[in-house]
Amino acid sequence: MKLATLYSEQPDGHLVVVSRDLTRMADATRIAPNLKAAVEAWEAAAPCLQALYAELNEGRCTEALPFDPRQCNAPLPRAPQWCDGSAFLNHGRLMEKAFNTPPQPDAQTVPLMYQGASDDFLGPCADVPLPSEDDGIDFEGEFGVIVGPVPMGATPAQGLAAVRLLVQINDWSLRTLGPREMRTGFGFLQAKPSTSFAPIALTPDELGSCWSNGRVHLRLHIDWNGQRFGEPHGQEMNFSFGDLIAHAARTRRLSAGTVIGSGTVSNVNRTAGSACIAERRVLEILDQGKPITSFMRFGDRVRMQARLEDGSDTPFGTLEQRVVKHLA
Repeated sequence: MKLATLYSEQPDGHLVVVSRDLTRMADATRIAPNLKAAVEAWEAAAPCLQALYAELNEGRCTEALPFDPRQCNAPLPRAPQWCDGSAFLNHGRLMEKAFNTPPQPDAQTVPLMYQGASDDFLGPCADVPLPSEDDGIDFEGEFGVIVGPVPMGATPAQGLAAVRLLVQINDWSLRTLGPREMRTGFGFLQAKPSTSFAPIALTPDELGSCWSNGRVHLRLHIDWNGQRFGEPHGQEMNFSFGDLIAHAARTRRLSAGTVIGSGTVSNVNRTAGSACIAERRVLEILDQGKPITSFMRFGDRVRMQARLEDGSDTPFGTLEQRVVKHLA
């Protein structure tokens, strides 16, 4: 099933079920007031939400309304925890060159992960206010999962079993601020502003064979100011979502509603393009001796869609945003 969260006066938004073709929606607040509550009571809420989803797709829901993603907040406007991995080793190797950092000796066996802020996620069409173009504004296209409760010490198989929903993410980065924060050993803070999400959170069965081995087997199509930027494929994750969840839960339990990200989607084959500007700049350095592509300017727009190979479906909907200057 497909779920979304409408803006409301409540901080966790207003839960709706969305039709498979993303044209209609139905109020789901009689089942759960918001997605956070639904995930926390998943065993009871999911069958009822699934029944409403079936009614909506079969045309039997008399209260159906047109679905407009511009009304959507992030599926979870806030979450108990947001942990972002770096599961595509090709991207990690390129970023090591970008930041001039030594290779991690255990990079192929232990996932990289940082804990980001989860109190202020952005919706799919919201403007992204940022303080300065000098901070090196960059987008990062990713996939992610929302989990139920995960016990400390969970195995990758247990981690995958805890996956409730799949999401599509733009994990904004401020590249000028990143190197200093990485050198401190404390990780990202200012370099990672609020993360954005496509409108739809969907159950893994919605992807059929495109959800396999704990990976989203879809291309993530990215346009920047109307120009093609890349369409890397999610199947090249070196660590599965089960691996990432188990890594996050090694020394602590994870609360229901925790969001785990894949890190920037990246493919070894350069013809796929990139999912972030920093990666393109590193490739330009390798090929031409210097970066050519600048980072984003205020007024720039980025559009992201995960699509089936034939282009016939965009399961998560469209994430399309404009970068604007923050006004104090």
